[in-house]
Amino acid sequence: MLQFEELKLRLQESEKPLSELADALGLKEMAEEVRQLEEKTTDESFWGDLQNSQKVLQRISQLKGKIKAYNDLKASYDDAMVMIELADEEEDLDLLEECTNNVQAVEAELEKQTLSTLLSGEYDAKNAILTFHAGAGGTEAQDWCQMLFRMYGQWASKHGYKFTTLDFLDGDEAGLKSAVVLIEGENAYGYLKSEMGVHRLVRVSPFDSSGRRHTSFASLEVMPEIDDTIEVEINPEDIKMEVYRASGAGGQKVNKTSSAVRLIHIPTGIVVSCQVERSQHQNREVCMRMLKSKLIEIKEREHLDKIEDIKGDQKEIGWGSQIRSYVFMPYTLAKDHRTGFEMGNINAVMDGDIDGFINAYLKKQSLDALAQS
Repeated sequence: MLQFEELKLRLQESEKPLSELADALGLKEMAEEVRQLEEKTTDESFWGDLQNSQKVLQRISQLKGKIKAYNDLKASYDDAMVMIELADEEEDLDLLEECTNNVQAVEAELEKQTLSTLLSGEYDAKNAILTFHAGAGGTEAQDWCQMLFRMYGQWASKHGYKFTTLDFLDGDEAGLKSAVVLIEGENAYGYLKSEMGVHRLVRVSPFDSSGRRHTSFASLEVMPEIDDTIEVEINPEDIKMEVYRASGAGGQKVNKTSSAVRLIHIPTGIVVSCQVERSQHQNREVCMRMLKSKLIEIKEREHLDKIEDIKGDQKEIGWGSQIRSYVFMPYTLAKDHRTGFEMGNINAVMDGDIDGFINAYLKKQSLDALAQS
């Protein structure tokens, strides 16, 4: 039947990219690395170094996960093809919708895994630390800042990432002035680094009794979380520690004693804070990881080829510096000014459907890199 023949041809268009993906991912190399690492685990001395053994086991799990994801995709392709052929042979149009859904699922997963091959930066596989700041404009900007906070929380949830609030400063009347969150999951930084910059909102303000249209700004800073595998020397004398009571959204579930910690790195003026943990000691540990991430960024900035990979350009939170605009009125549209990618379903975007923007940015970066090489 014509419908199934067209669907079969559509699915076959994914056959070559699927084969090329195996080479791009380096599946053979992954399998060999897993074999070598698993061989190490059989050595009697392997478990003597607990820290190293945990890293090896984590690496094995990561590699096996990637191999399984590809094999599952290949199986889905084969299953979809078999179903189309059977439905076509029996001329069963009742199966057309299911067959179409299967093809769409294969295409979506293929694009997702293909894009992951573009994440080759030194820190792309790391967790991501997001810092939100409301721009000028008081309550309006602070409300917008909280809307962005929620949007990235929704995005993290959709992708199975863990979203943890590390610090949160409430707005004067609504929203938030600033917040710091940790998003944990493979390639979290690689995907979210594209989101760093100023975000602009245009809407009829719910805080304006005259119903006028307002423009608001908020900024997002994205940093890779630097773990203990990367050494950063920090002179204890260069750090000033302040303690305060946890409060706001970040402190609702923690003790109201002075357990929150703020660290100030005197030579650079960097300030980091955390209030999510229950003790000063735990909050200080989190702050130190955040401080390491920021100091690494400063160190890498000296090497021009590393700047964009770590942090990108920092801009003023205001007109002319936004990376993306979100318009609620007089029409609905979210548009990225760097790639031109746009979505008219603004509600879906605010519910975390931002993969289109992220993917467009990654593709553009890849094309730009090829053009320069």
